[in-house]
Amino acid sequence: MALRVGSIVVTVADVARAMAFWAGALDLVPREAPEPDWVVLRPRVGTGPNLSLALGESRPTYFPHVHLDLYTADRAQEVRRLLGLGARLVEDWPYPQGDHDYVVLEDPDGNRFCVVHKPDG
Repeated sequence: MALRVGSIVVTVADVARAMAFWAGALDLVPREAPEPDWVVLRPRVGTGPNLSLALGESRPTYFPHVHLDLYTADRAQEVRRLLGLGARLVEDWPYPQGDHDYVVLEDPDGNRFCVVHKPDG
C-alpha cells in the first residue's frame, strides 16, 4: 500500500496550551521546535501517526465529522488523568445514556474524543 496516516491535524486556539495537553495525554514530543502557530507532535517511544496542532479560528462542531478514539485497558484511570490535564467530560453527546465502552471528552479547545475500553489496550 502506498498511503499511510502520517499526521492527524487539529485546529486549536492556543498551540502551547494544546501541545501541553496532547503531549501529556499521549506521551508525545515535538518533532521540531514549536512555532507560535504550528507544532508536529510525534510518539516519544515507538511509531505511529503524528498529531499536528495548527492555530486557527474555527471551532469544533457539536458532532464532529472526525474524532479520535483513544484505546486503553483502564478507561476510568485514563479519564481521571485526562480530566486532570484539562479535558472536560461531554455530557450532551447525542447517543442514548447507557453502559458504553467509551467516555466522550473534549480537549481544552473543545475538540471531542473518546476514551475507549479495550482490554488489550
